[in-house]
Amino acid sequence: MSDEEDVMQKARTRFDDLCRALNMDEEASTEAWKSYESMSRNFTLEGNELHWLGCALYVACRSSVPTVGKGTAEGNYVSLTRILRCSEMSLIEFFSKLRKWQDMTNLPQDFRQSTDRLERNFTVSAVIFKKYVPIFKSIFKAPSEEPPRVHRSRKQRRHPCTVNEVFNFCWVLFVHAKGNFPMISDDLVNSYHLLLCAFDLVLTNALMCNARKDLLNPDFKGLPEDFNNKDYRPSAGHFCFIQQLCELHDGLVLEAKGVKEHFWKPFIRKLFHKRILRGKEDSLTGFLDPMNFGDSFLSLSRLYEEHVLATGSLDERIFTGEGANENIGTPGPCLCEGMENQDSTTYRLSTNIPALALKVSTPLTGRRYIQEVRLSSPLSSAMKSLGRLHTLLSGTKHGPSAKLTETLRGCARDPSGVISQRLKEMFDIYSQHYEDSGADSKVMEKELAVKYFHLAEALYYRILESIIEREKMILGDTDLSCILEQDIFHRSLLACCLEIVTFSYRPPGDFPNVINIFQLPAYHFYKVIEVLVRSEQGLFREVVKHLNQVEEQVLESLAWTSDSPLWQSLHSVKVPSCQEVMPPQYLEQNEETNTGSIPLTPVKSGPDLRTNSIVKGVSPSPTSLQDRYSSPPTGGFRRRLFVDPVEGETSVTSTSSSAPQTSIPKTAQASIVTAIPAGQTVFTVTTNNGQTMTIPLQGIANESGSITLIPVQMGGATLQSLSAQTLTGTLAIQSPVARPAAKPASSSLRKGSLSLFFRKVYHMASVRLRDLCAKLDISSELRRRIWTCFEYSVVHCTNMIKDRHMDQLLMCAVYVMAKVTKEDRSFQNIMKCYRSQPQASSD
Repeated sequence: MSDEEDVMQKARTRFDDLCRALNMDEEASTEAWKSYESMSRNFTLEGNELHWLGCALYVACRSSVPTVGKGTAEGNYVSLTRILRCSEMSLIEFFSKLRKWQDMTNLPQDFRQSTDRLERNFTVSAVIFKKYVPIFKSIFKAPSEEPPRVHRSRKQRRHPCTVNEVFNFCWVLFVHAKGNFPMISDDLVNSYHLLLCAFDLVLTNALMCNARKDLLNPDFKGLPEDFNNKDYRPSAGHFCFIQQLCELHDGLVLEAKGVKEHFWKPFIRKLFHKRILRGKEDSLTGFLDPMNFGDSFLSLSRLYEEHVLATGSLDERIFTGEGANENIGTPGPCLCEGMENQDSTTYRLSTNIPALALKVSTPLTGRRYIQEVRLSSPLSSAMKSLGRLHTLLSGTKHGPSAKLTETLRGCARDPSGVISQRLKEMFDIYSQHYEDSGADSKVMEKELAVKYFHLAEALYYRILESIIEREKMILGDTDLSCILEQDIFHRSLLACCLEIVTFSYRPPGDFPNVINIFQLPAYHFYKVIEVLVRSEQGLFREVVKHLNQVEEQVLESLAWTSDSPLWQSLHSVKVPSCQEVMPPQYLEQNEETNTGSIPLTPVKSGPDLRTNSIVKGVSPSPTSLQDRYSSPPTGGFRRRLFVDPVEGETSVTSTSSSAPQTSIPKTAQASIVTAIPAGQTVFTVTTNNGQTMTIPLQGIANESGSITLIPVQMGGATLQSLSAQTLTGTLAIQSPVARPAAKPASSSLRKGSLSLFFRKVYHMASVRLRDLCAKLDISSELRRRIWTCFEYSVVHCTNMIKDRHMDQLLMCAVYVMAKVTKEDRSFQNIMKCYRSQPQASSD
């Protein structure tokens, strides 16, 4: 017997033992073994083979199997928790191995989405459990303070519940409610408010139940004022502690009350009606009574187990069980231990590992100007983000404001009707998506979807108004009908607003699912992101970081899919080189002629999307909608405004009428000059035949001291062709004297949406390459050669990127050029350094 056959024989023995322990059916076990055999032949399965066998079994178990009645069941009712326990695998190890298994076996997208959702549900629960322990201990007495239970005879089985039992009961009640609302189960904000509702209900029952004051912490600030009096009696009527809990534990009162009325109460009433919870159905109390608690806890646990088995979900009682850290896979003390452990480094490590999936990492392109805030938890960031969103939308309505309505009516072709109809169609599509999702409690799920959409609609109208005002500042009195009739712009803007709302509730958002719902091409969608962020100053920093990540996802992969409109744009146009789209002052000057120019990275800070400023070292990007949604202009006049005159071309200089004008050669042609008031900033344009034209400018100073240019009236006509975007962003005017223009560019910069796309691609790629080269200790000379190889691939072998990731090309360029220049870097080492980048993906 060969070594390979011997290894497979041992694996088969372990697999059979595993199947017997799980009582696995023959069909699932046969399918799992075939899959494992195939993967072991084609791949090297590193680590414990039992872990890979567990993954194979889980995938086989989650395949749909026919039921006796109609339809199919979701799996064969084998518990994930049992699979993990029998295969000696922690939960975090399972998710890591399963992602690799999915890639190796090329599982369908539906299965991948279900496992992604399972992991998000676990992550949300892990973050919330971190809050569960301290909140519980602030309301109830600590288990250590509880007196030992007195032994009773068999006839006296009904005993008052202990604090430990209440601790477990409250958690099971929460996770069962959370699991019954699929749209909430991975929603961090609403899940947290669902937890506060669970505390509110249990606290109310403890107050209403006779002789159960002993459960409560007398120092809890939310208790009635006379609670510590010996003759305290609960008042008649319903208690509600939602407001106190939100104030004490960073909840949002309106959101929590909405969750309680629309989700929590109907769900709890159903449990009372089915006799899962015993007590008074009208007041939702009584389940802590000694005669009711035991049966209530037992029925609730049994119902939750059935739900876990039927849906293939994770049994989230794992957080309160013994050996929680070993089962989850996090180091440190047990999550249920005392508060003193929560200040230790090991505790923070153990609870932060699952939470990392919900944190928004700052992309490399933004690291220079957005500092990482490592101390904030995902929950506090989500609450701040949602609170900022509510502040933005306070006082707004779903429809347009009076000012926006008047602006739209003032257009040559009023787009109001088309906008309303478009929003209605998108609302129907969004609602239908969640109706067809096959989720339980469809009515409640749809209510949540409607809520998200209405918030997005209000944000859409607010931002649309800001964008129009900004366009008017740039373009003057130009009629905006052409821009406002861009259907793809409006759909992208609404989808982007919906992603902001979704991200605020459910980090890390729903992209790219949101554009898939509306069938929006990623290449068109990304164009609206920077316009939105520049126009809305009140967005929370985490939202801006998330939108930056979304834009990079488009630039690195989503825009390069085979069905992307980008390929249609490239049919008749050559892919521009870096020098053709990047202004020369933002290119690294190379002494060699055989290497390409690399875009410079920020020196001190990056381009803050909230301002119009251009920071040295960063490629400026136009913000006008006309530039983003237009094809490259053919005229050379607009392209060459800021370069020194070459023979036969037009020259432009900046000056002020309060200073001596630059000398202009006199010719027989008359100068086109009007009376300019003293102190007015002007541009003097000299054509190749000596004709001159002086253009008055006015602007608004921004935070960086630069000036955003606004066209002014001259001779009864507006100079519409000279927008701030035509002038490539903003002009920094530091003194009222003539300044020499920039050095002439080797070639004219290409304009339009396609050029902007490649400018962003080159900038992003250069930042990532510099980071990679720094970690690999690669010289600047070799880095320039790598860049030349990468740029050549993009320009001349563009089809290589189709359906691939931009980072693949970068890493291959690093490996190849290091190989041919005898400065070898192993691909394993390149991959290791790549994984440290925030956008790194195993795909």
